[in-house]
Order: sequence, then C-alpha cells, then structure tokens
Amino acid sequence: MGWQQQLGAGVGTSQPHFFSPNLTTHKPVNTPASLPLSSTKTRNYTHTLRAISLQQLPPNALRRKRDPNWRGGFSLGVDLGMSRTGLALSKGFSIRPLTVLELRGQKLELQLLQIAQQEEADEFIIGLPKSSDGKETPQSNKVRSVAGRFATRAAERGWRVYLQDEHGTTTEATDRMICMGLSRSTRQSKIDAYAAMMVLERYFSLAGQETELVLPKNLDLQEKLKTGPPRDIDFFPEEFEG
Repeated sequence: MGWQQQLGAGVGTSQPHFFSPNLTTHKPVNTPASLPLSSTKTRNYTHTLRAISLQQLPPNALRRKRDPNWRGGFSLGVDLGMSRTGLALSKGFSIRPLTVLELRGQKLELQLLQIAQQEEADEFIIGLPKSSDGKETPQSNKVRSVAGRFATRAAERGWRVYLQDEHGTTTEATDRMICMGLSRSTRQSKIDAYAAMMVLERYFSLAGQETELVLPKNLDLQEKLKTGPPRDIDFFPEEFEG
C-alpha cells in the first residue's frame, strides 16, 4: 500500500508524544536521554509534560477486560493508505467493516470526526505499519505524523487516538474475504475496510495492551482527554434521571 501522497502532508509538523499504555509511566519519544522525563527541550524553551498512565487513559478494550459490566466506548478502526482509507467499527463485541474513504489531508480528518460522531465512537485505533520482524519502517513515521495531527483534532472532543501494529492485516483481510466467497471485484473495493477490521480484531484480542496512545502536546487537551467526552444518555441513563 502506497503512502507518500496521503501521509506526506503530516511530515514536518511538530511531533506529538506517543505512549505505550501498558506502562505505568512513559518516556516521550525522541526525548534526549539527558533530559528528565518531565520535560522536552525545544529550540528556545522547555515544554513541561505530564506522564499519562494506563490508569488514566486506558483504551476501551482494556476497560472491558477489567470490567465486563463497563458500558460505552465504541471504537473506530482506521487503515490509512495513499489515496484510500479503510474504516471498521466495533460496537460491543461486534466488529464489522464500515466504509472506504477516498480522501486525503484535512478532508479525511474532518470526515473521520463526522463518522465517529454518527457512530458514537470515542476512540480511533489506527494501524501502524511494521516489518515482519516487528521493526518500524519509513511508512511508520508517516503514519505517526498523520496520527499526531489528527489526535489534536480528536482531543478537542475528548476522543483518544491509539496506534496498533497492523503487520499482516491486509493478507489476513484478503484471506477472510476469500473464505467468505466474495468476488475479486468486491475484494478489491473493500480490502481497506476489511484490513481496518483486522486491526480492530487484533486490538481486542490483545485487550488493547499493545497499543500506543498518541498524546497532543497541548496540556489543556491532555486534561480534556482525561475528562473524556460528555456522558451518553444511552449508556448512562441513570445519570440523566430526575
């Protein structure tokens, strides 16, 4: 899958911070080893960071593992591509391919937000390309850049963005579609959405414990993520009674 046109728009922007949520405290990526964990030095100033723990911003899959009675929290899987982006949706334990978007840049980001609003999703699980030996690739950096820019938009609504290793998901998606008896033309048109579904399936099979949180630099947005989106009456009707 190509990446340059779709993902290149994010390259060169200020990088967000990525945290693996299965750690209690986290070290910002690219932070010089000589700096304390609480700060990242830029050219002219020091920007204070706050460590975000798994307890504060766990992905929905981990919340569900910890508490089977936990309510809410739909997840939108995203398979980024050069000119096509596949989406899949998880509602409860049901995961399905959703759609394929042929958009790029800001138009894609705005459409993702709109779909999340319509589907009542509060987190995005974005596939991160890796090689067969688990190492990151140049495409990984491009996805991180796009995810970082999008995470700022999502955080404004209290929604979280996570990265999930997507190695092999396109092959898994193709095999799944062949087993379903889908025609070649259908497979070609829906492969991206099914790849996004494979990303979500992997995410839930691992209970979200191998994801990375994409954290905006803005401290106000970090606090908004901790607060989360407004509570939905469909999930918490008792809070709206009376």
